[in-house]
Amino acid sequence: MEIGVGMFGDIASPLVSGKPASAGQRIQELIREIQYCDEVGLDVFAMGEHHRQDYAVAVPNIILAAAAGITQHIRLSTGVTVLSSFDPVLLYEEFAAIDLISKGRAEIMVGRGSFIESFPLYGYSLSDYDGLFEEKLDLLLKINREDPVSWSGKYRAPLDKQKVFPRAFQPELPVWVAVGGTPASVERAARLGLPLIVAIIGGQPEQYKPLFEYYKELYTRHGHPPEQMQIGIHAHTFAGEDNEEVARKYFPYYAAQMNNIGRDRGWPPYTREQFDYGRSMAGHLLVGDANLVAEKILQLKEIGSLTRFIAHLDVGGPDHKDMMKAIEILGTKVLPQLKHG
Repeated sequence: MEIGVGMFGDIASPLVSGKPASAGQRIQELIREIQYCDEVGLDVFAMGEHHRQDYAVAVPNIILAAAAGITQHIRLSTGVTVLSSFDPVLLYEEFAAIDLISKGRAEIMVGRGSFIESFPLYGYSLSDYDGLFEEKLDLLLKINREDPVSWSGKYRAPLDKQKVFPRAFQPELPVWVAVGGTPASVERAARLGLPLIVAIIGGQPEQYKPLFEYYKELYTRHGHPPEQMQIGIHAHTFAGEDNEEVARKYFPYYAAQMNNIGRDRGWPPYTREQFDYGRSMAGHLLVGDANLVAEKILQLKEIGSLTRFIAHLDVGGPDHKDMMKAIEILGTKVLPQLKHG
């Protein structure tokens, strides 16, 4: 099982951090954090896309390109690219460049998008939410596998024996499909034989087990080799030296961001009781020391037959030094337990 880190580039609320919010500072910290993920031996880093004031990263491709030149081993992925509002030709070209810089470490993780700010920003209609994704995924996969490419669809001008340059270092860029629990999205990934990653950001992970079984059944039913199946989980995580101390320090950041998002979506205020239940063995949060985090990852591995786990570390924008400590613990204490213990 691969172990990685995911981030969205959250900017901490000044009311929590006591510091002025700065996208520039957060991006500088992000680059160092990605480099450190590589240094401590983690397998993959995934960078999210958001178009909001409380996030520093709107175009993860730029961050990953910067990281490609200062890392040696770690795989570099989006997490996610909102494909419905992005041009597949441009996406392939940018990631081919990242793949060439990194000598074959680039990946693309695509999703329909839980956040929808990119649709009006880039001139797309939310009424085409699913149709745009289906069509653009088809084009991206065709570009990835064929050269030249001929294609036509509803939402974009056709391509007629068009060559797309540069070509990636890898024969094909790995393309993962990220889902939040919608069976139709799982069916699409299985039908196409694409790796699946499920974001578990609430509730009880055990409830997602039927979704993973559904994917595995459909994947093999559509004739894809079982030995090539890849399944991942993305979950909110934070690691420290002491269970209670890390929870105490991390809760204000986590709650502030849950409330930022919740105000837009009509959620009630986030409570410490919710946080503590999430940290229990039945809950979705992996917040604690190395032993607790490793134990919960192994629990998730059994639920989903995982080949990859992505620890989403920066919800709420915790302090950089605490982020670096969490990365250190994941690489030096959690990873050895999972791979060698």
